[in-house]
Amino acid sequence: MAFLEQLLAILKNTFYECVRQPIALVVLVASVLLVLLSNPLSAFTMSDDQRMFVDIGLSTVFMSGAILAAFLATAVVNQEISNRTVLMVVSKPVARVTFILGKYLGVLLALIATTAVPALAFLLVEVHGVLQTASAPVRWPVVIFGVVAVLATVGTATWCNFFYSKSFPALIAMLGAPLLLLAYLLSLFFDTDWSTTSALTEFRLDLVVALGLMFLSLSVIAAIAVAVSTRLGQVLTIGITLGLLVLGLLSDWMLARKVQALEAVISARGSADAGLLDSTHLALMGYKAAYAIIPNFQVFWVVDAVNQNQPIPLDYIGYVVLYAACMTAAALAIATALFQRREVG
Repeated sequence: MAFLEQLLAILKNTFYECVRQPIALVVLVASVLLVLLSNPLSAFTMSDDQRMFVDIGLSTVFMSGAILAAFLATAVVNQEISNRTVLMVVSKPVARVTFILGKYLGVLLALIATTAVPALAFLLVEVHGVLQTASAPVRWPVVIFGVVAVLATVGTATWCNFFYSKSFPALIAMLGAPLLLLAYLLSLFFDTDWSTTSALTEFRLDLVVALGLMFLSLSVIAAIAVAVSTRLGQVLTIGITLGLLVLGLLSDWMLARKVQALEAVISARGSADAGLLDSTHLALMGYKAAYAIIPNFQVFWVVDAVNQNQPIPLDYIGYVVLYAACMTAAALAIATALFQRREVG
């Protein structure tokens, strides 16, 4: 019970510390604005405007979450070490592994709460659809419900900040997601002329699955950022985290392609050279090791299947969940090992 109490206390403190960060509000507002701007910008493709919007919108949500993960992990781990406030925790009977797990879970919950706002804004704009022509009708239920949700969020946050000194960024993050979710659900029931429609026909399960897998990838990125921030500062943490993200997005092109080419070369030699350990075999082993170690973020990206109206199999979703769990556990194990011998005094 002591472990759970300590874990929940660190988690709660980390969550509130993260959502109060000004950078969380900046990234949230910027990503929502980019999602809204991607709707009119997608109308210049001459065809497949809605597919272009889905690509741009999901990419915006993903990148905002990845950038925010690096910033939040640095703010709650490295700054506590630099300010020596971590001594107040580790000097008590709190294991360092509990500290790392609590910090990670707090960062993850704050990341989900903050990134859910642009994700729900994306779903709202997707229900509205891209206006491909000037004569295309505006879907006013989506616009009105969305605007009311935004005004209610900003108005409540401003009121509580002014009269009760509550954190404005925290209120925006915590109120924005449920109010936008309510606006999205209501917009599913009304057509352009306010006539009722079936919510099941408007609801896009494939987009929800794509966003869910994207949040899984953010859990891996947050674990990597926490691991790096136990030893390095803010600039290096952000740089290494985003660098690993880029490598993970390109791993199929950089590594898997090389693995297939080397396997084809070895297979062409025949069974006579099967037992020889030459430079080709060593290179193949190196590429396979790198491909296994570097997180492959392409497995979380299912936008191509969404745009081609292809079903996402349940076994693939299960594989991605297991892959994310293994990568997260590995990153947290590295974080714990790095923090065990970190001098904080």
